Amino acid sequence: MEKAWSRWQDWAAVVMGVVVLLSPMVMDSSPRSMWTMVLLGGLLGISALWSLAQPGSVASEYVHMGLGVLLFLAPWVMGYSTELMAAAWVSWVVGVLAVLAGASALPAANAAHGLAGSH
Repeated sequence: MEKAWSRWQDWAAVVMGVVVLLSPMVMDSSPRSMWTMVLLGGLLGISALWSLAQPGSVASEYVHMGLGVLLFLAPWVMGYSTELMAAAWVSWVVGVLAVLAGASALPAANAAHGLAGSH
C-alpha cells in the first residue's frame, strides 16, 4: 500500500495551491480576482493535504481536477481575462496542471483505495 505523504502529484498540488493563493500579493489584481484566487488556491492546497494524508482517497483527486477546471474558467467567469493578464495566466496554467496532477494520481489512489477496502 502506498504510504501517506509520499505521492509527488499531491505535493505538486500543494505547491500549486500556495502559488495561486499567494500570487495576488505579487501581481496586479482586482478584489474579485484576488478573492477568487485566494479561495481556489486555498481549497486546492487543502485538498492536496487531504490526498497526502489519505492516499486511498479517490474523491480528493477528483476535487483537484474540479478545482483545476474552476481555476481555468475563473478568468472568464470572474471577469479578469483581459485586464489582469498575469492573474489570468496563473489561473489558466495552474488550472491545467491541477487537472493533470489529479488525473495522473487517480490510478495510484484507486489502487490504494482497493487495498484499503480489502481488509
